[in-house]
Amino acid sequence: MKRIGVFTSGGDAPGMNACVRAVVRTAIYEGLEVVGIKRGYAGMIEGEFVPLHLNSVANIIQRGGTFLKTARSAEFMTPEGREKAYRNLKKKGIEALVCIGGNGSYTGAKIFYEEFGIPSVGLPGTIDNDLYGTDYTIGFDTAVNTALDAIDRIRDTAHSHERVFIVEVMGRDSGFIALDVAIGGGAEAVMIPEDLEDWDKLLKQFHRDGKRKKSFSIIVIAEGDEQGGALVVEQKMKKLFPELKIRSTILGHVQRGGSPTSRDRVLASRLGSQAVYALLDGQTSVTVGIVNDEIKLTSFEEAISKKKEIPKHLIQLAEILAI
Repeated sequence: MKRIGVFTSGGDAPGMNACVRAVVRTAIYEGLEVVGIKRGYAGMIEGEFVPLHLNSVANIIQRGGTFLKTARSAEFMTPEGREKAYRNLKKKGIEALVCIGGNGSYTGAKIFYEEFGIPSVGLPGTIDNDLYGTDYTIGFDTAVNTALDAIDRIRDTAHSHERVFIVEVMGRDSGFIALDVAIGGGAEAVMIPEDLEDWDKLLKQFHRDGKRKKSFSIIVIAEGDEQGGALVVEQKMKKLFPELKIRSTILGHVQRGGSPTSRDRVLASRLGSQAVYALLDGQTSVTVGIVNDEIKLTSFEEAISKKKEIPKHLIQLAEILAI
């Protein structure tokens, strides 16, 4: 193997640049050439390739987003699109790929290998922390800390105006961000897609006899909660508790940007470097994760098909600390 390609795909996440940097520098250290593929699978089809050298990845470890850009590609979902991508890779002499993204990115790489034999290793780049095969995904820690900073600021206003604030964080199908933010931010309740009883728990919390008298509260809700998000919950609560001053805030995409935390930079560096060694070891269609602080390889098949479970003890902890 002489030349590999690296690309970022799906939603951007803080730490992706640090991950690319680790891939490039480890590959060069081991005598490989590296080509950056811009805009993910879309760029692969359009032939948007750029050679990456040591200087190409200098001064990017602290930058959020992805300097290689990212885009979704409907064309890559077609056999014709994948064949076009394959021809472009062959022209550039790219023999293997490092894919930084989520389940959709893994699925594309898996099918691509089955059809054309291009080996791929995946890296978990998403703020949602919902990928099976790793305790933490690249970008999750930064997103949680960004949301926590916002919660701390909102708490000041909630206290000053004696209000209940419902704060919506990202997590379309996953409550990992919301749960960590709720515990770290001292929230009075948390609502996540994995807990179908969270609405009843919220009502019980506000109706509970002997509840500690507070002039304000913080409720954290994941955008994908079955109740429908912060704005819907706000309207429901206003009808049930007309005496309360209730406001909602949606943090949105601010959680996806910003300089990555030290934890995300180190995680991205470890995983990016190991992806190169996995390819050199002959591995393919695997994702590199970290479990109990040890590197672990998980097949694409397993990573795609299995669901990462929310720790039940953290849900219980959030309830206990909210009294």
